[in-house]
Amino acid sequence: MGAAPLPASEDLARYLEQRGELGKPWMWHLLRLAKLQEAKESMDPQQFIEELQQAHADLMRLGEFWKGREAEVFGGQYRPPEVIEPLPGSADDR
Repeated sequence: MGAAPLPASEDLARYLEQRGELGKPWMWHLLRLAKLQEAKESMDPQQFIEELQQAHADLMRLGEFWKGREAEVFGGQYRPPEVIEPLPGSADDR
């Protein structure tokens, strides 16, 4: 069973913006991978590999950020924070 395909980068960016998810570094990486996947066919294979390696290296530099958030980030098991805050730009946002 393969991984689910990424949505189009424009759709993903719009979704992340609407949900207020742009402050999460792993979401930026997901968007970066979506854009890279879209550009793959027009890229030299070596350039694609180099860009993918750079994206992987940048992701690994997040380091300690992942500790304690494995279920949320890798398992899709989101737990809302103790303090509920409105989405940025919503009617409840100050």
